[in-house]
Amino acid sequence: MDDLTYTLRQLCQRNRDGSYNTQADRMRSLSLVARQLREAGFRQMKASSLKSKHVQTLLDRWQGEGLSSGTIKNRLSHLRWWAEKIGKAGILPSDNTQLGVPERRYVTNISKAREPDDRLAKITDPHVRVSLRLQAAFGLRREESIKFQPRHADGGDHIAIKGSWAKGGRDRTVPITTPEQRAVLDEAHRLAGSGSLIPAHKTYIQQRHVYDGHCKAAGLSNMHGLRHRYAQMRYEALTGWKAPAAGGPAKALFSASQRTIDQHARQQISRELGHERLKVTSIYLGT
Repeated sequence: MDDLTYTLRQLCQRNRDGSYNTQADRMRSLSLVARQLREAGFRQMKASSLKSKHVQTLLDRWQGEGLSSGTIKNRLSHLRWWAEKIGKAGILPSDNTQLGVPERRYVTNISKAREPDDRLAKITDPHVRVSLRLQAAFGLRREESIKFQPRHADGGDHIAIKGSWAKGGRDRTVPITTPEQRAVLDEAHRLAGSGSLIPAHKTYIQQRHVYDGHCKAAGLSNMHGLRHRYAQMRYEALTGWKAPAAGGPAKALFSASQRTIDQHARQQISRELGHERLKVTSIYLGT
C-alpha cells in the first residue's frame, strides 16, 4: 500500500463522520483518488500533501472521462472533506460552478415510483420482508430499513430515525398517518422485539447482503422506487392533487394559492425524506 492510500485510511479511521455507508463510500472514493493521483505521476504524496494542482488533475481526468456532474460532485465532496481534515479547506471553492462543474439536474417528470407487488410474498426472510414494507410505508432508505429499531423509533404518532441509521448522520421524524404504517410498525415490533431488523447473529453488512440476495432472487430491483412512491403519496395527501411525476398538473399551471400549497408540501416531504435541499424533491415529484 502506498503512503497516500495508507495515510488517507488513517485519516478516515480518525474521523468517522456520517453513517457507516457514508464512511465506506468516502474510503472507496479516496482510495480511487489515491490510485488516480499515482497514475498521474504524483508518487510521493501523503494525506497532508493535497494541493490545488492535485484537485485540478483529478477534475480534468473526471471531466475527460465524461462522468456525470452528480458523480463529479460526489467525488468533490470527498475531496472537500479531505481538505478540511488537513486544514486546507481553501483549496477547493465552495461553489462547484467555479470549477466548471454544472449544476446537477434534479428535474424529471418521469415517475420512478415502485408499487409493492406480489413478488414481496416471495421474500422468505421475514426481516427483509419487513424492511421492504417499511421502505414503502415510510419512505426509508435501504440502510434505515435494515437498521430500524421499532422500540426506539415508535413515537405513537411518528417514527424517529436515528442519525446513525441515516445518510449524513441526521436525525429526523416521519409522521404516522395511515393504517398501513401502523400495521407494518406493529409487525416490526413483533419481529425485532427490543432489537433491530438485523438478526442478533448477523452484522449490518451481512444482513444487507441477505437483503440484496432475496431481492434479486424475487426479481426485485431498484427498491429505492418505494421511496419515490412514498413521496408521491404524501404529496397527494398534503396537496389534494397528484404530483407532476405521477400525472398531476405541472407547477407552471398552478395558481398563486396552489404554488404556496406545493411549496409547503415539498418542504414537509423533504424533511420526512431526510434531505436538506428542497429542490431534491423534484427527483421524486417532478415539476
